[in-house]
Amino acid sequence: MNDFETILYTLGQSYALYALAAAVLVALCASLLGVTLVLKRFSFIGDGLSHVSFGSMAVAAVIGLTPANNMLIALPITVGAAVLLLAFGRNKKINGDAALALFSVSALAVGYLLFNLPPLFEGGGAAGGGDGNPGGGFAGSGNTAGDVCNVLFGALNIMTLTRADVLLCAGMTALVVPVFIVFYNKIFAVTFDETFAKATGTKTNLYNLIIAVVIAVIIVIAMKLVGALLISALVIFPAISAMRLFKSFRSVIICSAVVAVSCAALGVLLSVVFNTPVGATIVATNLLVFGIFSAFRLVAKRVAG
Repeated sequence: MNDFETILYTLGQSYALYALAAAVLVALCASLLGVTLVLKRFSFIGDGLSHVSFGSMAVAAVIGLTPANNMLIALPITVGAAVLLLAFGRNKKINGDAALALFSVSALAVGYLLFNLPPLFEGGGAAGGGDGNPGGGFAGSGNTAGDVCNVLFGALNIMTLTRADVLLCAGMTALVVPVFIVFYNKIFAVTFDETFAKATGTKTNLYNLIIAVVIAVIIVIAMKLVGALLISALVIFPAISAMRLFKSFRSVIICSAVVAVSCAALGVLLSVVFNTPVGATIVATNLLVFGIFSAFRLVAKRVAG
């Protein structure tokens, strides 16, 4: 069976369609707000929140929650961290870089520590309790390193993604896309000249909060697909790739969305052919596109003189 036949056969399976749909939906949502984060120099929020999300998953594992229910812990913790990071970013005494280091290092350290603890409650942990096995915590699974690797770098293969994951991504998309469209003008104003927007009566703090909270939601939902350490790349790469070729905000947004969705779909297909981790393959595809766009821009500059 050649590579093309392998792709066709795999795409006929439900788990492959689930992975493809989840990847495309997550990438679309991440790309829309990624441009704003890059232009506002808020990229650190995505990186910091991904580490906080890792720590929150560890908390969920220790409490004994199943993977299906860990959002009950991960989502509020990560959203709360988004609010705090935004506040620290405006604090004269603690700058954004210091806040990022504080959250990132602390969340990773505490998260890894918790992953090595047994669950507080029997029968419901992240690694084994969902099917009735006892002790379902990460430490109780006998493969803590493998469990932590899955959380940090995402699903090792597309068969781990379920219909519930796709529905969750679809719900997120139904929330993020309308919010972005409705508040597009406000987001544009806050992105390019926050001082002027504030002077004209725009509630800049509110819109910055909306951006931070939505990014937190995207990161938590994308954790299973891409992992804590790679999700920020999914947010940033399409934006900076689009900026290699376009200058206007609208053009960059559209190009970023196209790049993100295309790389997500291609990444899933390549992971099928080469049997590679889904998240890492998607990020590597984004890196390749960024390199191509950068080379094209360099050539265009030299041709233009």
